[in-house]
Amino acid sequence: MPEKDKKLKVIPLGGVEEIGGLNMTVYEYGNDIMVVDAGLMFPEDDMFGVDFVIQDFTYLLNNRDRVRGIVLTHGHEDHTGSLPFLLKEINAPVYGTALTLGLVQEKLKEHNIVDSSLHRIKPREAFELGHFNVEFIRITHSIVDGVALAITTPVGVVIHTGDFKIDPTPVDGELLDFNKFTEYGEKGVLLLLSDSTNAERGGFTFSEKEVRRAFEDIFARTPGRIIISTFSSNIHRLQQAIDVAGMFGRKVIICGRSMVNNAQIALDLGYLRIPRETWLEVDALKNLPDEEVLILTTGSQGEPMSVLSRIAIGEHKQIKIKDGDTIVISAKAIPGNERSIGKLINRLFRLKANVIHEKVSEIHVSGHASKEELKLMYNMVRPKYFIPIHGEYRHLVSHARMINRQGLPKKNSFILNNGDIFEVGPESARKSGQVSAGRVFIDGKGIGDVEEMVLRDRRRLGHDGIVLVLITIEKEYGKLASPPDIITKGFTHEDDPGGVIDKIQDIVTQTVEELDKEVTSDPSLLKAKIRARLKKHFRNTLQRRPMIMPLIFEV
Repeated sequence: MPEKDKKLKVIPLGGVEEIGGLNMTVYEYGNDIMVVDAGLMFPEDDMFGVDFVIQDFTYLLNNRDRVRGIVLTHGHEDHTGSLPFLLKEINAPVYGTALTLGLVQEKLKEHNIVDSSLHRIKPREAFELGHFNVEFIRITHSIVDGVALAITTPVGVVIHTGDFKIDPTPVDGELLDFNKFTEYGEKGVLLLLSDSTNAERGGFTFSEKEVRRAFEDIFARTPGRIIISTFSSNIHRLQQAIDVAGMFGRKVIICGRSMVNNAQIALDLGYLRIPRETWLEVDALKNLPDEEVLILTTGSQGEPMSVLSRIAIGEHKQIKIKDGDTIVISAKAIPGNERSIGKLINRLFRLKANVIHEKVSEIHVSGHASKEELKLMYNMVRPKYFIPIHGEYRHLVSHARMINRQGLPKKNSFILNNGDIFEVGPESARKSGQVSAGRVFIDGKGIGDVEEMVLRDRRRLGHDGIVLVLITIEKEYGKLASPPDIITKGFTHEDDPGGVIDKIQDIVTQTVEELDKEVTSDPSLLKAKIRARLKKHFRNTLQRRPMIMPLIFEV
């Protein structure tokens, strides 16, 4: 195909149908593929037993020899969490900023990946990946060292914002690089892919420094111990808590493996400042007066094994809640975690702690751009075509409509689904097909062995329980050798006060007696008949749907 007829392909494998995970975008031109981000998603309430979810990257596996590199916009789990699983299958170099790669390196160690090729890139530095020239552009977000990407291709320039907001007073003083965005906009941008997480929220997102004011107010009126729980990767939030602790003469104790590791990585790289005498081990708690204690910990999402959850149920060895403690949950609930967080807060109140969370105090601000910032990004870049990313479908629609009102023709904005192939050239853009995409469930060390059918069975077990029917058949006569045994779990009380088990036995006995020997001697047919009769009985009498498992023995 002549070069002038070639198109750039953009294929989202995750991040355009959900918030909080699976972010991955494939850029393809000619024989070259570049991957932007590789995130995971934490399980929803109905994903029983699933530890986390990654995207289906079969398309990349089928084209592994063409993958020139993986580029990371920042270090959050929803942009880096599936990277170890991808690198186990594809040996490709990884590009990111210093903190992003520091966090990634720790994650790769946990997966025994020691031979990865990590390339540290600074904002305003560029590098080549086949036909792609990529320049990092500094943005502001809720994690240090985030970048947007300016991707120069043979058909034009693409701006991929990643997650961002426009913070006029960032904690580290590193402003979003307005000059670079405007420079690319003046030269001409073919395509903009922009964060849509807060596309329904009006105005501007508050600066991270607003959280410091809330912290100062809490510290000023709290005589007892203060425990702050936030995301372990939110280095700016940790820095502000540490700075305020210093103002009020408090020592800092950091708990939770991920938070300790991230704090140490940020400290080593110069992104976090902690006075040597301020950071103490948890053992120092027993010798510190309450008014001198600040504990920073994980667990803001109510995760069952997190430090804060273990404290709330009295299972933490060194930290026990006492009357006068103040707990600050400085994070927004990830969709699906609201119930877990609510239960956690209730437990802490029962232990006589005072709990402050985002619904009652300004102790959290979003890391994502609201409407006015999204408009500003569009107006700096002024692309020919536009794709909203990073959000649920309604966020993408809201973002696209807002950009259309800014003057972009409706035919030039595209809302994609995961797996869609978007082809763009200097004079045209269209959806041209689809590749395999979806979710892969990680359960323990199993990857992809839990599918939707398995989850469906787990949901049924969780909602209605299981009924085991043990039947012994005389092989020669095709009759019951003994009354059937019924075992239930999660379905009825063991004492069976309503006679439910007796009724099941009667139905099974009657079913077997009504069948001729040809059916009773075929275990699969007999199981189907019993399952059908019991299913109908449970539906009509109890309006329940337990899992029914007949087990046939022949004597």
